[in-house]
Amino acid sequence: MTSIDPTTVPGRWDALHALLRRLDDEIATVYTDRGIEGVRSRFVYPLIRLAHTGPLTIRDLAASLGRTHSAMSQTVTAMRSEGWVETEPGADARTRRVALTDRARAIVPLLEAEWRATEESVAELDDELPHALSAVVVELERVLARRSLRERLVERLDAAGYPVPGEPAGPEVPAGPVPDGAPHQDR
Repeated sequence: MTSIDPTTVPGRWDALHALLRRLDDEIATVYTDRGIEGVRSRFVYPLIRLAHTGPLTIRDLAASLGRTHSAMSQTVTAMRSEGWVETEPGADARTRRVALTDRARAIVPLLEAEWRATEESVAELDDELPHALSAVVVELERVLARRSLRERLVERLDAAGYPVPGEPAGPEVPAGPVPDGAPHQDR
């Protein structure tokens, strides 16, 4: 192979991903500092939702939070192993209903207080920045509405000789081999 391993070069958004992980870790520390073990940041949203809706199927919980069924199923499995939820058979054999345990219900007031404190802290951080991150996200959404990341990737892959199999590469781009291998993992 003659090319440089692209994963050895820092990505433009690596620092953003690292920052978000660090912030999530800081939120988790807020719980452990209060003697509550096993609460991950990704648990808070579904636990609060279940406290307000009562038991839901994994599919309904995922839809209510704008998450995929697969991601929510993994989160529910992790929450169940930590003792925050229990699952029971749903209306048919293919579904499971998710319900809070008494242990989870006992911490929902703290979860909601942390949620509000986090939102207030994020607003404060936005106010301290020369360019509010929330405003940058809105602008990025506008730019992507004009031309999606997928469109940008396809254009570059087509130009590099890696079109979608069975589709014309375009008059100026010769068809090339489709590389083997798995797609990129999250950075």
